[in-house]
Amino acid sequence: MELLKYTMGEMLEKWATATPDNDFMVYPDRGLRFSYSEFNQRVDQLAKGFMEIGVKKDSKVGIWANNVPDWLTVLFASAKIGAVLVTVNTNYKTSELEYIIDNADIHTLCIIDGYRDSDYVNMVFELVPELKNCARGRLKSERFPELRNVVFIGPQKHRGMYNTPELLRLGSQVDDSVLKEVAKTFDCFDVVNMQYTSGTTGFPKGVMLTHHNILNNGFQVGENMKYTEKDRLLLCVPLFHCFGIVLAVCAAFSHGVAMVLTEDFDPLRVLAGIQKEKCTAVYGVPTMFIAELNHPMFDMFDLSTLRTGIMAGSLCPVETMRQVMEKMNCKDIIIVYGLTETSPGMTTTRVFDSPEVRATTVGTNLPGVEIRIINPETGEDCADEEHGEICCRGYNVMKGYYKNPEATAKAIDKDGWLHSGDLAVRTKDGFYKITGRIKDMIIRGGENIYPREIENFLYDMPQVEMVEVVGIPDEKYGEIVGAFIKLKDGKQLCESEVQEYCRGKIARYKIPKHVFFVDDYPKTASGKIMKYKLREMAVELVEKLEC
Repeated sequence: MELLKYTMGEMLEKWATATPDNDFMVYPDRGLRFSYSEFNQRVDQLAKGFMEIGVKKDSKVGIWANNVPDWLTVLFASAKIGAVLVTVNTNYKTSELEYIIDNADIHTLCIIDGYRDSDYVNMVFELVPELKNCARGRLKSERFPELRNVVFIGPQKHRGMYNTPELLRLGSQVDDSVLKEVAKTFDCFDVVNMQYTSGTTGFPKGVMLTHHNILNNGFQVGENMKYTEKDRLLLCVPLFHCFGIVLAVCAAFSHGVAMVLTEDFDPLRVLAGIQKEKCTAVYGVPTMFIAELNHPMFDMFDLSTLRTGIMAGSLCPVETMRQVMEKMNCKDIIIVYGLTETSPGMTTTRVFDSPEVRATTVGTNLPGVEIRIINPETGEDCADEEHGEICCRGYNVMKGYYKNPEATAKAIDKDGWLHSGDLAVRTKDGFYKITGRIKDMIIRGGENIYPREIENFLYDMPQVEMVEVVGIPDEKYGEIVGAFIKLKDGKQLCESEVQEYCRGKIARYKIPKHVFFVDDYPKTASGKIMKYKLREMAVELVEKLEC
């Protein structure tokens, strides 16, 4: 298989030349629209503005924002000068931001005013008090010696910060030949994006991803979805995550696709955007699709233009998959599985796979990606239907963890295989099923229990909308099984009914000892359910029951 050898900037320029008047980016709720050529021009102006304030090849440009229009401008402007975009989780608080700025050696931090209950401007002033007393471009931070600039994304002015209109004006005074010269100093194998992995098992690590990593991964996913320049993607997942930046942006713009964005996920805006812009694709985690399908105004919208999309992030109930395919017309919707460290796609279902395959497996390997399932203790290959750790090798494997060679060596072995930490099986038909994290595996009295197996089983109960299974510490067995269930509207169920449903159908040791009913689950900003939080909740709830 021949891989693309473009940088992000080169690919954008290719489409800006080939389809200059086609939509690149649309925000339907505010009437904002950029064609490929208009967007490319804006990117060039901001890139030259960045250079005027000292951003160079390999400089780290942080972005702390939800899906605002200039998020993508910052991404491509950084890419065009060989800088590295460091994405910051929108849910982070002061201490987490402090860690990222320091660990990533951020040179220029781009922020919005705030998100939900967080005031980003004041949080930055708290961490960098020197901003209030320094001229723009003259920042010298005692706490962050590498930090030189803070940029406010928008027209508002804040002490010590540039804003985007100022940088665009600066850039407009610089000749385009400067960009052409700097483009000669890097290639597609240089790092373009750094994303920090979840810190649930220690300090977050900066995953270094190259142009080659993410552009090829996005392109292959887009090929699988049969994208052309006539497609229009409704993009409502966070851009700071691989789902947004690679599976959405890179898959789309590498095929000349138009992106229709919402700043935050709102099911009504998603449905309205699909109808207004005649979108052919929509993305989301299962909870997003469930919210859209269950919205009281769902039937008012015309979704007949939809054809495809991606559902990722967590297990999809078979019934939800069927409804998305039938009620939302996404007959070609696919599942993509992977990790930030794999850019992220490792495996994908295909448009011709059955709904059951798309709901219960993660498909087969992407072209150019090798997959193995190994015994974590012996390192030997597992037979079909045997649980083991899923590993991959190929163009999609990260360059490494930033400033952390020890962690890199632990993740990528000497033969180039990246060890995911996820448990999986390969079916006799050649499909892969993810059965949980190695650390999520429940060991009850010496028996290995895979949460995904029990979750799949409980999804067959007609009252169940969502279910998450976790291990709960237990003095006698080491761990016992707990299930957190979200019921469908108007449905009722009690713990004993769930346990009775399981008896005689699954092994006794797999039957949940405790069943908790919830209205929602603790989630990351990208919509993934945080199982470690559920385990903490389970411990507290069991203690209350025993009092």
